Amino acid sequence: MAKTDPKKLLAHGLHLGHKKNKVHPKANRYIHSFQGGTSIIDLFQTAELLDEAKRAAAEFGKEGKVLLVVGTKKLARQSVSELCKEHNVPYMTNKWVGGFLTNFPEISQNIKRMNDARQAQKDGAWNDLPNHEKVQNEKRLNKIASVYGGVEALEKLPDAVFIIDIRKEANALTESIQTHLPTIAVVDTNVNPEDVTFPIPANDDAITSIEYVAREIIEAYAKGKK
Repeated sequence: MAKTDPKKLLAHGLHLGHKKNKVHPKANRYIHSFQGGTSIIDLFQTAELLDEAKRAAAEFGKEGKVLLVVGTKKLARQSVSELCKEHNVPYMTNKWVGGFLTNFPEISQNIKRMNDARQAQKDGAWNDLPNHEKVQNEKRLNKIASVYGGVEALEKLPDAVFIIDIRKEANALTESIQTHLPTIAVVDTNVNPEDVTFPIPANDDAITSIEYVAREIIEAYAKGKK
């Protein structure tokens, strides 16, 4: 696996962190300097840690482990869901469901209900229903699919979790820790990087940065699977 060039990270805006008054004390290790009160992330460290995270993702894929991608941030939703669909990786981009990891047996029943409803619709089981019942069924299906649509193939607890923004996805990170799942995550300068197994210090507020890191990790995982 070729080493990441810090210049490429700079071109995608990964270097821009948060204002000095919002910096988490434990994120200081990844800060190169401050410019105009804004923290500038040390991209040499980012490149090294990104490569480490990519190796971990590739290993998960090689071992047949399931990686769940979480990115409900508005900036991340479309690009992350498209990447995951392209590489057949489970994802949650609409909203995090409380207990998704810590209470997966119960959650899996909701996924099964969604899959059963989709199958019934596909098989024409709804065709003979009165229109108002058909409409109600479709509304219920659309509602549950908006939440679980990216994890319809998930039959067991995932083996690892990739998170775009651990501040926004604090619950997903907490549940990952509680269920002892390794995590890969983008960590901006306003969060504690020590909470993540494979932290990637980078800007999580710019679409170019988010898309770059997401593509690197998801493609590394997909290549490992092959």
